[in-house]
Amino acid sequence: MKKRQVIFTGIVGATLIIIIATMVNSTETAHENKIRVAYFPNVNHAVPIIGMEKGIFQNQIGNNTIIEPILFDAGPQVIESLFAGSIDIAYVGPGPAINGFLKSEDHNIKILSGAASGGASFIVHPNSKINSIADFEGKRIAAPSIGNTQDISLRSYLSENGLKPGEKGGSVIVLNISNSDIYTLFAKGDIDAAWVPEPTATILVQQLDGKRLFNEEELWPEHRFASVLLIAREEYVHQNPDLIHKWLQANQQTVDWINSNPEQTRNIFIEFIKKETGKSLSDDLIDESLSNLEITSDPIVSSIHTFAKRADSLGYLGRHGYSLDGIFFDINSNSQSQEVLVNHDKT
Repeated sequence: MKKRQVIFTGIVGATLIIIIATMVNSTETAHENKIRVAYFPNVNHAVPIIGMEKGIFQNQIGNNTIIEPILFDAGPQVIESLFAGSIDIAYVGPGPAINGFLKSEDHNIKILSGAASGGASFIVHPNSKINSIADFEGKRIAAPSIGNTQDISLRSYLSENGLKPGEKGGSVIVLNISNSDIYTLFAKGDIDAAWVPEPTATILVQQLDGKRLFNEEELWPEHRFASVLLIAREEYVHQNPDLIHKWLQANQQTVDWINSNPEQTRNIFIEFIKKETGKSLSDDLIDESLSNLEITSDPIVSSIHTFAKRADSLGYLGRHGYSLDGIFFDINSNSQSQEVLVNHDKT
């Protein structure tokens, strides 16, 4: 009797081991068949938002791969998450993308595609007397987190016009705070202006009587500059070439769909924001926000070059010069593009 019991127990134990092993293998497989994508809850990130909400990305890559969306509020945080391996691909501005490439081990962060051009504005508080750059001295001006795209643009604009931020001995106080905090301070009158992306820019105009002094694209050649890029960890691209190829196809399909369906895009975005933040945005507000940017897969290479020069002049890229050679990944050949985008050495 005891012998039979031992045999039975052994069978049960072996069965449990098989079951547990199967569960572990299933979990590992599920983890392997997952792509973790980061993006922001703003209009500039219409491509990942609309593509996800409409199921364009899921349809293209198939149901065997789970898409895990992760929302962020600042590009530098996204880069840290890429470094940590907690996300696989991300939509970010050129500032963080360049920093990520230069600071990653073996230049592991690569640009795969563009997603938007433009979509940022300089908004002046109704009680501020800013009418031009000549009025910036002594003013408090906000931009999102330090090192992000709007921060680089603001600080470069000051420098190009002979002004310095307060921490550099100048008279312009630059405040690096989140878009939600910018709204709060703008409403209280605690800041004079803000350099912000959409829809925050239009929200400040429509809800708080802000004045749009200029759209950032007005400062760029041909009024175009990359404002959102698709980036990824290089080893992830190498390990998942088919998946990345399908993602890029879906990225382009989403760009085309958005440009052909502006009203549906607006409605989907409004529902997305309400779902994620509980905020209700008007049709007019989103229509105006969308009108201030171009949805495109073109990474606008020349603007990446310019952003790098600006970030370098601000001291954001270190002291020893930089090179953007290899920052773009050639997905078609699954190898790095040999084009040298920037080759800059300091003396």
